[in-house]
Amino acid sequence: MVGTDDVYKSPTTGATRGSAGRGHQRRRQRLSAREVTLGVLFCVPALAGLGTFVIFPLFQAVFLSTRGTDINGNPSRSVGVDNFAALFTPEFGTILLQTLLFTVFVVVVGLVLPLALAVPLSQRLPGMRLFRTLFTLPFAYSASAASVVWLLMLDPSMSPVNWALRLFGIAAPGWTTESPWPLVTVAWATVWVVAGFNLLVLSAGLAGVDQEVLEAARIDGATGFRNFFGVVLPMISPNVFFVVVTTTLTALQALGQVQVMTDGGPNGSTTTLVFAIYHNAFEYGNNDYGLASAQGLVLLIIGIALAAVQFGVIERRVHYR
Repeated sequence: MVGTDDVYKSPTTGATRGSAGRGHQRRRQRLSAREVTLGVLFCVPALAGLGTFVIFPLFQAVFLSTRGTDINGNPSRSVGVDNFAALFTPEFGTILLQTLLFTVFVVVVGLVLPLALAVPLSQRLPGMRLFRTLFTLPFAYSASAASVVWLLMLDPSMSPVNWALRLFGIAAPGWTTESPWPLVTVAWATVWVVAGFNLLVLSAGLAGVDQEVLEAARIDGATGFRNFFGVVLPMISPNVFFVVVTTTLTALQALGQVQVMTDGGPNGSTTTLVFAIYHNAFEYGNNDYGLASAQGLVLLIIGIALAAVQFGVIERRVHYR
């Protein structure tokens, strides 16, 4: 009985189909090894950056969270979970609450405001391109520069905002000194920075909406808010989801605004979790890296939990085309 590898024999070369196939497979194997090696070499810079700036700091934070530190911030002794136990205080609970309120405000307003502006800006009206450019300019500012701009806008001696309020007979509050306005002020400064980028993302989504679908919806009687929430919003839901995720990360990591505008005050009313980490580790020579690392791990857990909710629950309502 003839084997399957010897069914066909070339009249010119004498090579069977099976031997040719095995030779081709060997060449494929050698090529695959070369491709794997080349791929690994291309990945080395990315892996080096990931290890240097993500993996190593993570393990370092875990290590420092179990250590006490001397006056210079050097790990001195093992304290077990004492740094985590020190977080179970009313003060840290207030910090978490302020972080939650700050994040919710930035995410909600940072989504609704650009979305409300993106709809008219998507219309072909005179001056829309100029307005879109002006609205997105703050995205190019650093957090420190944006904070300085807002401090000048709200300065009691020269504030155009206070002047406008006086025209309507409204007494301007102490924007950065009287509770609860400082946290709102810092949150608005953050919204001002992220709104431009969010506007671009949402405008791109609106530009990609199929006009035939909108026309069919109008024929079926879907107009106004019904058309927007029932047709347009589901079609741009991937852009909305992206804005929610990125804005949440920006709010959780906001530091420059708090540091420049209020420095966590007055009386800690604008101290968020990130600012508390910075304050314990670096400000005023505290050098309490153990406590700061424990707080950083809490922030990591919060970020992972929010990501799990966003990608596990909210993303299910996203309609990808």
